[in-house]
Amino acid sequence: MMEPVTGTMETLADTTEYDYGTADAAYVCDSNGSNDFAKHFLPPFYYIIFIFSILGNGVVLLVICKFEKLNTVTNIFLINLVASNIFFTLTLPFQAIFHSDQWVFGEAMCKLVNTVDRLGFYSSILFLTLMAFDRYLAVVHCVAASRQRRTFYAVALSSAVWSISLLANSDTFIHFTVEEYSREGLVCEDSSEPQWKVFGLYKQFVLFFVFPLSVFIYCYFRITLTVLSTRMSGKIRTVRLIFVVVLMFFLFWSPYNIVLMMNENRDPEDCESLLQYALYVTSNIARFYFCVNPVFYTFLGRKFQNHVRGVLRNQASCLSSQTTLSGSSRTLA
Repeated sequence: MMEPVTGTMETLADTTEYDYGTADAAYVCDSNGSNDFAKHFLPPFYYIIFIFSILGNGVVLLVICKFEKLNTVTNIFLINLVASNIFFTLTLPFQAIFHSDQWVFGEAMCKLVNTVDRLGFYSSILFLTLMAFDRYLAVVHCVAASRQRRTFYAVALSSAVWSISLLANSDTFIHFTVEEYSREGLVCEDSSEPQWKVFGLYKQFVLFFVFPLSVFIYCYFRITLTVLSTRMSGKIRTVRLIFVVVLMFFLFWSPYNIVLMMNENRDPEDCESLLQYALYVTSNIARFYFCVNPVFYTFLGRKFQNHVRGVLRNQASCLSSQTTLSGSSRTLA
């Protein structure tokens, strides 16, 4: 899981360890340095991501609703992707408050916030993967896919993604609970057994990193070959956009998974390891990407760029008209 709202604690002699990765089974020592770093770094970063995500996803929804047909396959997937990111985003204020103090929202909200957080996270990755596969079908197998890519096809696959995300997230609501500690106060934590945490770590790494990345590389490689073999205009721009989409997914999502696996093999008593700091930073870089990826995904396209210019021109003309009318009123007065 991503940077969490929880911290699983185990007291061993004078050392307290946190599982800041919840299902990641990434134990991070509670040194004063890492605690201070989390307290000062995480809350403002969460608020920044929250603002960017609400604004970015809001603009994407505005453009789709204003200029696009809502029943096309691509737009159905894109709307579901935006919904995933909104779910994900809505948990950020709770996490910011928790890391600045303690968990003050009760056990029911502990379970709900973590469940919604993971649901948005898992579904966001799967919808990105599904959109890559759909583009592959539309370009590489365009004749056969044209008969299959209908509204029902998009709705059925979207329902499947939400179902898989809920299934992969089924243990969250059961295992999360609130515990009180003398020094840390109330903590919303994953109370599952260590083997379940290790299982969660490898589940995320295989299903939500290795598998999506493999699909991305294969689908966009085939799309690139198909585009280059045609005489379509703007092929270089298309290939460049494909490269940017794959590269961004890899750059934003890979460091966290790599650090996560490295941290799993770290000596638990090594409280001075820089991996705990790397987990904070890389997990939030990944979080930022998954909150705003619809913006990257849509505005790389020329059509959406033109739509946004149209919205801005309309807003500018409205403001200009209002200013003119207001000025005329003052003159007449």
